[in-house]
Amino acid sequence: MMECKKALAEANGDIAEGEVVLRKRGIASAGKKATRSTKQGTVGTYIHAGAQLGVMVEVNCESDFVARTDDFQELVRDVAMHIAATDPQFIRREEVTPAAIEKEKEIQLARAIHEGKPEQIAAKIVEGRMSKFYEEVCLYEQPFVKDNTTTIEQLIKTKIAKLGENISVSRFARFKVGDGVPDQPEAAA
Repeated sequence: MMECKKALAEANGDIAEGEVVLRKRGIASAGKKATRSTKQGTVGTYIHAGAQLGVMVEVNCESDFVARTDDFQELVRDVAMHIAATDPQFIRREEVTPAAIEKEKEIQLARAIHEGKPEQIAAKIVEGRMSKFYEEVCLYEQPFVKDNTTTIEQLIKTKIAKLGENISVSRFARFKVGDGVPDQPEAAA
């Protein structure tokens, strides 16, 4: 109640602006929870219509009580559906392998030079394009498929603020019919 009163005072009585202030405070408090251990949680699944694509994702939190809440379960379903739609390769930027980073930098540098950019400008262009690369391959940096103004990391922080516990995605697997199956010669008829 006191937090609402403070937010309204800060927003000069504007209720909509007061709500924004409260939401910002909630996300700020979510950042403070990021170091807390997440050993509970759930494994969620998503099977796309037609059963040609499926995802399993492990989302962790601090207590089994929170893991059983509807809000947490909704987050797990949303993350699994998002993974099915976007096919991220890594969870966080820090997990991208040095080999993948170097390969992408080489590709983007060659592309910038091919476009006729001077080498010193090409290097700056590469840094900008690397941000786009991380957005494409890192789950936490991707725009959420249901609301492209929010990243997955922001979605998770919003749930952290609402539920009061640290939440993290620890691993996922995406299966698509035909992927990973080596080509086999046709059997003689």
